Amino acid sequence: MNRRQILFGGVGLAALAGGLAWRQASEPRATGVAAGPGPDAAAEAFWTMNFTQPDDQVLAVASLRGQPLVVNFWGTWCPPCIKEMPELDRFARQAAGRGVRVLGLAVDSPTAVRQYLARSPVSYTIGLAGMDGTDLARQLGNTIGAMPFTAVFDRRGAVVQRKLGTTTAEELEGWTKAL
Repeated sequence: MNRRQILFGGVGLAALAGGLAWRQASEPRATGVAAGPGPDAAAEAFWTMNFTQPDDQVLAVASLRGQPLVVNFWGTWCPPCIKEMPELDRFARQAAGRGVRVLGLAVDSPTAVRQYLARSPVSYTIGLAGMDGTDLARQLGNTIGAMPFTAVFDRRGAVVQRKLGTTTAEELEGWTKAL
């Protein structure tokens, strides 16, 4: 093989890999349910975290423990994330009466998040996870690192559902109904 064939072969393989990753990231699907009697190590670490909120107040995640929690990783640069936010907001308002909370963790710059929320406010809690939010999402089960990504925690603090891709009201309701 000559250099040109090797180069084109490498480019072709990279394009194929990129296309497969894009396809996986763009297809909403459940990525699995956590197994076992209690929270895993990543979930336990999550409950010890603190996040600055857009108003510069600090949110201690531990303050949300003991109630069902839907955590949604999003970014202002992510069209599917922005698309699902109104649905998450409606769900958050409707499910609040059942004790279900929604936490949006922005994988973005604080300035971009504040500007976006000034134009399109939501009623649920937002935390500024920054680019470290990608690592946190991976630890909680987002093996690809794409967004949006949602993890649902039960009252004990265990992850009981994960989904890569946009969620629907029906999914959110089904996941949290028995919690």
